[in-house]
Amino acid sequence: MDDIHRYDEIINLPHHVSEKHPPLDKDSYAAQFLPFESLTGYDVVVEEAARTTDARVYIDDDEKTRLAAMLAKILRRKKEKPEVAVTYFVADKEKDGGEFTEIKGTVKRFDEIENRIIMDDGTLIPTDDVTDIKCDIED
Repeated sequence: MDDIHRYDEIINLPHHVSEKHPPLDKDSYAAQFLPFESLTGYDVVVEEAARTTDARVYIDDDEKTRLAAMLAKILRRKKEKPEVAVTYFVADKEKDGGEFTEIKGTVKRFDEIENRIIMDDGTLIPTDDVTDIKCDIED
């Protein structure tokens, strides 16, 4: 029973206001009771899971033949520096799939050992990833 009356002597005292520290405004007062981020990095994982990627597209043999012929035509006329637009697939480093990218420029050379196109800006494009090549050169 003594436990109930333990604070009787202070229960009706006025609220203490510090002379050193000004009172917090409403927002600051409320912010101290906001939950902290208990799962650090969880929002990054959720964003990564929500990020979409394109599925890789494999082209048929007829299209491969057309692209090889277009590339051969470009390489024959390389000294003229024809403007080309190459669309290719770039695999995502984090998850399955990737994205299709188009680069415009001129072809510097073709690396037969690595089987890739080397653009003048240094971009390396594996020919297995190429889905389209556009160029306005005449035969």
